[in-house]
Amino acid sequence: MALRQQFSQKLEQRLSPQQIQLMKLLQVPTMELDQRIKQEIEENPALEEGKELEDDDFSNEDSFEEGDGEEFDISDYLDDDVADYKTKSSNHSKDDDDKVIPFSGGHTFREKLSEQLQLIRLDDTQKIIASILIGNLDEAGYLSRDIEAIVDDLAFSMNIQTTEEEVIEVLNMLQDLDPAGIGARDLQECLLIQINRKQDGNISRYTAKKILENHFQEFTKKHYDKISKKLEINDEDLKEAIKEILKLNPKPGGSSKGASKNFQQIIPDFIISENEGRLELLLNSRNAPELRISKEYETMLRSYSEGAKTSKSEKDAVTFVRQKLDNAKWFIDAIRQRQHTLLMTMTAIMQYQEAYFITGDETKLKPMILKDIADIVNLDISTVSRVANSKFVQTHFGIYSLKYFFSESLSTESGEEVSTREVKKILSDAVDAENKKSPLTDEKLMNLLRDRGYNIARRTVAKYREQLNIPVARMRKEL
Repeated sequence: MALRQQFSQKLEQRLSPQQIQLMKLLQVPTMELDQRIKQEIEENPALEEGKELEDDDFSNEDSFEEGDGEEFDISDYLDDDVADYKTKSSNHSKDDDDKVIPFSGGHTFREKLSEQLQLIRLDDTQKIIASILIGNLDEAGYLSRDIEAIVDDLAFSMNIQTTEEEVIEVLNMLQDLDPAGIGARDLQECLLIQINRKQDGNISRYTAKKILENHFQEFTKKHYDKISKKLEINDEDLKEAIKEILKLNPKPGGSSKGASKNFQQIIPDFIISENEGRLELLLNSRNAPELRISKEYETMLRSYSEGAKTSKSEKDAVTFVRQKLDNAKWFIDAIRQRQHTLLMTMTAIMQYQEAYFITGDETKLKPMILKDIADIVNLDISTVSRVANSKFVQTHFGIYSLKYFFSESLSTESGEEVSTREVKKILSDAVDAENKKSPLTDEKLMNLLRDRGYNIARRTVAKYREQLNIPVARMRKEL
């Protein structure tokens, strides 16, 4: 096949660097925006924080040169002859103490187990086995690996020949340590370790032990009738025994790390307030930072442009300054466009869901999808999606994610379109108000919704129930 050259014309749509920058800024929440602005200011000296200065403040170039501020030197930024590694330094000696303030203190359950092991008389082999066992515990405190696999690890990695019986012997010693239930291989063993420590002649605790030992499957599936018949006890005695089981900790390792969890602080991007039946929308001030172009850079570019550029370094200086100024202007424009898009989109959502934002009643939520808002604000659906992503709004009844207000529609018997959120709210309220001794099945919930005019199938009820993290009726049963 011979090669040929030919001319052709075609239309292509491509995003400019400025548009790409705007799309990236749109989807970041308030906290990340702060970091993004600080990073841009550090990388671009032509960008500054603060209000735009009047021209009178910089009436001529002499005021800049004779000012109190330190004179700016472009050579600090242009030096192609210096390698990158020469600009980095390490001012710390190997012998210096690296004093770092930790974010959180305390000990992990593994460290506590190691400390308690010092009080037990173990030979060298048992100490190594105990260390390996502690290292294999998961975050909940369970030993999820098989004993056989641990024996093989000791043989291949530590060159220690041992048996499963010896490893189980050391594991039993670990299970005698605190917190109770640590080192268990499954939930049943974990609960049994804890209930065995509580045996003090109390009949309810003894019954709880028998339930965990012999009727654990029935207990997990809440087949209380079968347990009562096999143990020959009444409902009141069974109820007291189950109370003792519910006091046990199913995750003994997790109790030690509860205080060290990182809790993410939510900072709302929007604030909606209600004043005499009228809604008012405010943008978080962090989403509207005051940025400006450096007058020093503008003056510098003017002086370079007016002078004769003969050397390569002077031409590079002009290019550098102009590039930094352009980048600063693009960034400021992108931030302003972000503010405008956020306000415009949130205003459309607020007006669309006005009844909900005034009352706070979930049943007032209208069915709303991204396309509904996109059509109102004349933006692409992907742009509205970026605005709704990771954004929160503060109302007089709580802080909510913007995605919370988007839901699909459902037709009632009268033909009215309602939000699926409304149906889920009715479903949740019905489960909360049910008799726990005889909880509502999906069939009964379906009939309840149909009586209210919501004609939905039982499988749809099951889907909504799972989305609300509500277990099946049998698992909600209580004595």
